[in-house]
Amino acid sequence: MRPYFLERFGNPASFHQFGLVARDAIEQAREEVASLIHAASSEEIIFTSGGTEALNLAVKGVAYAGQRRGKHLVASVIEQPAVLQSLEFLEKQGFRVTRVGVDRAGRIAPEDIKDAMTDETLLVCVHLANYEIGTVQVVREMGVLAGDRGVPLLIDATTGGGWMPVDAREWGVCLIALAPHRFYGPKGVGVLYRNRRVSLMGISHGGSQEGGRRAGTENVPAIVGAGKAAVLALRDLPERQRHTARLQLKLWDGLKSRVPDIRLNGPEPGQARLVTNLNLSARGAEGEAQVLRCDLNGIALASGSSCMSRAVQISPVLAALGLEHALARCSVLLTLGHENTDAEVELFLDRYPQVVAHLRGLSPEWRGLDVNPPQTAHS
Repeated sequence: MRPYFLERFGNPASFHQFGLVARDAIEQAREEVASLIHAASSEEIIFTSGGTEALNLAVKGVAYAGQRRGKHLVASVIEQPAVLQSLEFLEKQGFRVTRVGVDRAGRIAPEDIKDAMTDETLLVCVHLANYEIGTVQVVREMGVLAGDRGVPLLIDATTGGGWMPVDAREWGVCLIALAPHRFYGPKGVGVLYRNRRVSLMGISHGGSQEGGRRAGTENVPAIVGAGKAAVLALRDLPERQRHTARLQLKLWDGLKSRVPDIRLNGPEPGQARLVTNLNLSARGAEGEAQVLRCDLNGIALASGSSCMSRAVQISPVLAALGLEHALARCSVLLTLGHENTDAEVELFLDRYPQVVAHLRGLSPEWRGLDVNPPQTAHS
């Protein structure tokens, strides 16, 4: 990326030599990203400012382009906010949305997607792997069902892309969103794959960039970085998966034996769960307190709950699983990567139980509880 910050700084919309160099770099990155997801053509790749914009463009762009035919969309209840809030926005404009539920492990039943579609359905939105609990969906089967009805299927691969094989042609999907920073690319760039058969209206105006579907001067260094990250992800995917899956299993096995009454939210490690994800609830240890205490111990993790309007709101994803409020408030998200080591896992397994024990010692609720054996969300 460095040369495109310092030397090859031309505007790709310009026709002089500096602009042509930048434009060629973008087209090379487009081909590299297309290869990652096995797109038929690099012309099907649209660069955006991030995964959020890519999802907004897909949901709103398809809805606006097809609204003369119908105004109905389908999505699961555990899609990420970029999808759900785009759907809520469209509902205020007269569109109708059917939200499909999930089981206690966060799995979407393809038959539920099939039953939700009507003759007026414009788009079905599902994710490859859940952004919070890592549940992997059977998107290929959903692609067949949507294709039989002639309905475009949007796959949100902003979490799983780069960590799982993605095949646009074999899956029969029409739209795929990617966030390159999830697989070691830079922040500030996103990707939308759009099959050329799908009508898509641009939602930003003021320029003809990206085939007229995304106005604005391209972020050339970030796009170049996204292309390189795609090349490395495709090359190293098997080894990254193997290494990270081993650490994920080691973490979970170690936690089960060292932390009483700890729960795994989502499916067990394996094919049904993204290898980078462990979402845990340690009863009696509030999630945000865990994050702060772990940070003091050199450990970075995320809380599964957020504080809004001075009231602790539990995650909509965990609520959809039917997880009780007390456990949902105690959830944290551990994210693994290919650079994590066995030594770091051992360090976590040494320090995290101490963090939980400390917080439980401060909890009046915990001191009155009977400790139950560990359980998983689908047990």
